Amino acid sequence: MSAETSSGGMKKTLGLTGVTVNAMALIAPGAFLWITYQLQAANVDVNGVSTAGDMWTGIVVALIVAFLTAFAFAELAHRYPNAGTGSAYYFAEKAFLDREEPSHRRWARLFKFITGWAAHLFYWVYPGVMVAFMATLVTYILGQFGVTVEVPGQIAVAIVFSAIVGAIAWRGISGSTNVAIAINIIQLVTLVIFSVLAIAFRNGNPLNVPTDGWYHPVASSIILPHNFAGMIFQSTIAILILVGFESSTALGAEAKDAKRDIPRAVIISLVIQGIFAYLFQYFAANYALGSWLGNDVAGKGITAAAASGAPIGDMAIQIGNTMLGGNGFAFMIVLAISVAIAILGTTLAAMNTAVRISFAMAQDNEMPEIMGLMHGKYATPHMGIIAMVVVSAIIGAVGVIGGAVTLTGITLASNLGTFILYGLICSVTVVAFAGRKEFNLFRHGIIPGLGLITNIIMVGAIFIIGIASGGTTAQATYLGLGISLVWLVISVIYFVVNSRQTGKPIIPSIESMRTTSAGD
Repeated sequence: MSAETSSGGMKKTLGLTGVTVNAMALIAPGAFLWITYQLQAANVDVNGVSTAGDMWTGIVVALIVAFLTAFAFAELAHRYPNAGTGSAYYFAEKAFLDREEPSHRRWARLFKFITGWAAHLFYWVYPGVMVAFMATLVTYILGQFGVTVEVPGQIAVAIVFSAIVGAIAWRGISGSTNVAIAINIIQLVTLVIFSVLAIAFRNGNPLNVPTDGWYHPVASSIILPHNFAGMIFQSTIAILILVGFESSTALGAEAKDAKRDIPRAVIISLVIQGIFAYLFQYFAANYALGSWLGNDVAGKGITAAAASGAPIGDMAIQIGNTMLGGNGFAFMIVLAISVAIAILGTTLAAMNTAVRISFAMAQDNEMPEIMGLMHGKYATPHMGIIAMVVVSAIIGAVGVIGGAVTLTGITLASNLGTFILYGLICSVTVVAFAGRKEFNLFRHGIIPGLGLITNIIMVGAIFIIGIASGGTTAQATYLGLGISLVWLVISVIYFVVNSRQTGKPIIPSIESMRTTSAGD
């Protein structure tokens, strides 16, 4: 059986804090407020009507979807504490192998292949996207000082940043955890400061903004839905900033008490980063937004936010100038640096998760053997880390060269892997518990069932909306689908060839499954 022995000498050093902060680092509210606010401000429905008024309520809808999936991951992590580094890949196989009926067990290998494909599409693409965002952010920061970074320089930033993250991951999860703790503290403190200042700015109104000059006339306008379709449109963006809570399930081999701590870490990370950080900071940003932002040429308020490359940075300058004695530029730079630190954290957490799932699959002979090699000193899958650094640098460079369309397309490919993975895990939860004495209709039936449905709706909405929007958005959507299809073809070819070479059937016969007992 695959992943029970996939730890391969990894050291059990992580307590609840360790596994939680690694997941928190991947969710990274400090990075995504800055990165995605412009996209949310610019979002329109199929009729071209702005949906920005439902930005906050869209996050609430996305949080509901995320929690449905998080509960499924938590239940599986509690049931299968020996998952090691396998995470969803292990869960998918074990849930089927534990069934009594041979007709169910025979689907274990195929289902774990599909899960592994989706996990790799998510985790191996995501770090490269973050590398591209880091190159863009560095370019923005240097541009504030009059330094222009051309494309070759941005590519160099992507390569260097990818190597730095890989070097941290190389030294082991303990070092990564210490970095994650520092990163989480920095980004949360910075976000609280920005949010408090934004709320104080609105309440104090030092610029004498007229009542009708605020984007939301009253606070309740932020938290109440304005249009159902607009709320759903916003949720398709918001769900993308919440992924990563499940990454702690890949740390089973390094957790001191995986059965107790990993399920808790999945939920706690989403509560802190989702409910506390995201809802608070998005409320504050929307509460402060008004006609004071922007100018007559580019537009004001939400129009200015939609047109700006970094609307949170623009807001920080104005708010800082009025609330911090003219130090708005310095405040913006501090905020931008904290964003860079948060991007480092989310990239590191994703890279750690990616190489551990690959390691588990290599230990299971479902990936090239080289991906299963362990570093003698640091007990990390070092060859996987090297491959991850190279892939991330390439994706980051392509994202920089290709511009917004290419980067969006790559991001959508990663998102497709995310939602397929989440939907699979929700269905696996039902398989794992159905017919067993510990089965609970609400926890193991209704919640994962709703999680499966909502994830399907989300992925459908993202791509249907993307194609229906036309123009560059449709181009990016087709690119994302194309990347996913190419990865699927490559994976299927390897899977079929490897099956023939090892003599393992893709779908064993029912008769052959009768010769093995459940759980084997």
